[in-house]
Amino acid sequence: MGHLHELTFILLYAALAAVIYFAVERGLFYWTCTKDFVALRQTGPGAAQAMARPGSVPSTLLSAAAQGLTEAPNAARAGDLTEKIFIDAQRRMNRHLWIFDTVITAAPLMGLLGTILGIFDTFSALARSGISDAQAVSAGIGVALLATALGIAVALIGLLLYNVLQDHAERLLDDVKLLLLDLQPQH
Repeated sequence: MGHLHELTFILLYAALAAVIYFAVERGLFYWTCTKDFVALRQTGPGAAQAMARPGSVPSTLLSAAAQGLTEAPNAARAGDLTEKIFIDAQRRMNRHLWIFDTVITAAPLMGLLGTILGIFDTFSALARSGISDAQAVSAGIGVALLATALGIAVALIGLLLYNVLQDHAERLLDDVKLLLLDLQPQH
């Protein structure tokens, strides 16, 4: 059981590392998207398309819009293409955010599991040797409770980062909607 208790700590630290890694990755992605949208608003779609970095969200939007929206035979087809472009942008904006949701849900449960396993180990040691050292028993229970504290801390950090990233993603998706509305041809 001691190894399982240690495994819960390892999993909790791995979950924290994953949350931090993906928070940095998403933060950098949103930062570059924001820079690209600011440049787009300042220069206009024509100049921005020439300056946009290949593969960036605004670049993808502009090239898809340039190819499809101007050639759309009617307003319904243009609307369908706009929806397709938006869904693609939404997928790119929300990529990896499921990891935060999973960690927020699983970390407290892993912490609780670690506490249960740690207390089980403590009681097993007590059953073998009796209550000869109350300080050792207290230390064992303290380490067991540390798993719950770590699980809650990892979940709170994940929740905070998730909310910040989700807010950025929603603002960027609003920029995508505005850009698509501006690019929509008038039929």
